[in-house]
Amino acid sequence: METSDYQNSFKEKPVKNHIMKNILIACLISVCLISLAFNAKSFIVKDQIITSKTITQVAVIVKDIDKARMAWAKVLGVDAPGATVAESHPSRPTKYKGVSSDGKAKLAFFAMDNLQIELIQPLGGKSTWQEFLDKNGEGIHHIAFNVKNIDGVEKQFEMQGMPTVQNGGWDGGAYSYIDASKNLGCVLELLENYK
Repeated sequence: METSDYQNSFKEKPVKNHIMKNILIACLISVCLISLAFNAKSFIVKDQIITSKTITQVAVIVKDIDKARMAWAKVLGVDAPGATVAESHPSRPTKYKGVSSDGKAKLAFFAMDNLQIELIQPLGGKSTWQEFLDKNGEGIHHIAFNVKNIDGVEKQFEMQGMPTVQNGGWDGGAYSYIDASKNLGCVLELLENYK
């Protein structure tokens, strides 16, 4: 072998090694991308907190529930629903910011084909309803979703930096308001029906 052939063989080896290294890296990247594509759903589902794709309710805080339910009934072309008083229930006493609360509200519900419109008139006491009315006046307070294992879902939101502002219950169910305003731009209500 001549000296120039010997020197050329060394020059070709690094080029061939470089090409082989690039092909190997490209293959590894391709395998990773294909694996991610096949497993993308599992990555999304792990961070999913609300499994329902149905909005159950939209709620509006009002100053005068009688005036508001008549106005809504007229706009919707339906009879005005009755109003009930929501207050702490022994099955799941009301807590506002983690402390027992005597907050009360009058509620009225319009059942639509696809969701429920809830009107809420705060009646005093410490509550997310009264806080909203005092700070913002009348307006949309929350959107609601039905969930299972409400306490577990509350903890999942808490771990994502979205605390429970208020929770409580009624005969046959439970509710929790999640302050998702920094993350999602609104308050969420979780509803769980036990019956």
